[in-house]
Amino acid sequence: MEDNLVPNYDFEKHWNNAYQKTPADSLGWYEEDPIPSLQLISECNLPKDALIFNAGVGAATLIELLLNKGYSNIVVNDIAASALTELKNNLTEYKNAEVKFIVDDLTNPSELLKLKNVDVWHDRAVLHFFTTEEQQKAYFDLIKKVIRLKGYVILAEFNLEGAKKCSGLDVFNYNEAMLQERLGTDFKLLKSFNYTYTQPSGGLREYVYTLFQRTV
Repeated sequence: MEDNLVPNYDFEKHWNNAYQKTPADSLGWYEEDPIPSLQLISECNLPKDALIFNAGVGAATLIELLLNKGYSNIVVNDIAASALTELKNNLTEYKNAEVKFIVDDLTNPSELLKLKNVDVWHDRAVLHFFTTEEQQKAYFDLIKKVIRLKGYVILAEFNLEGAKKCSGLDVFNYNEAMLQERLGTDFKLLKSFNYTYTQPSGGLREYVYTLFQRTV
């Protein structure tokens, strides 16, 4: 399979195919109980109407769990419309009234540029698919544009000991120092830890979880 080092690789087609061909709960990144993410969001001590943005959300169970906890201002994004359609179908109890869905490319955004005053940016297993300098710069530029002062950034990516490929694509591995460098001095690292995730297949994936706060 082509990887994401190939110029003009079609990420939209790749991720739409992934969700159309495989049940979400069988995908290699599916997480039935996203405990680390929920813990870090809880530690932000947010009001229930805080704007929580989920980058590259897929069909994550995290959104329903956040709704269950009373959060009422959630924006979700994915490049794959099929992923967001599946997520919508899983949220029928809420009739999607409390969730805004945005199909857009994090590395070449259009609709996402309209976001502002985001209280929490949450990314689990998205950033590490952006392997070029251009992609990475666009991603972090978007964070810096939309996060409010005192807002939080949660990044959970494959760590330096983690997998080098996922879903047939090359990945870019991180530690907390590398993420800090990318965010720059306007963001303060509040917490970081390594975490071993167990895939639906039983395989293991090594992640680094980080929580930053914008201070300037």
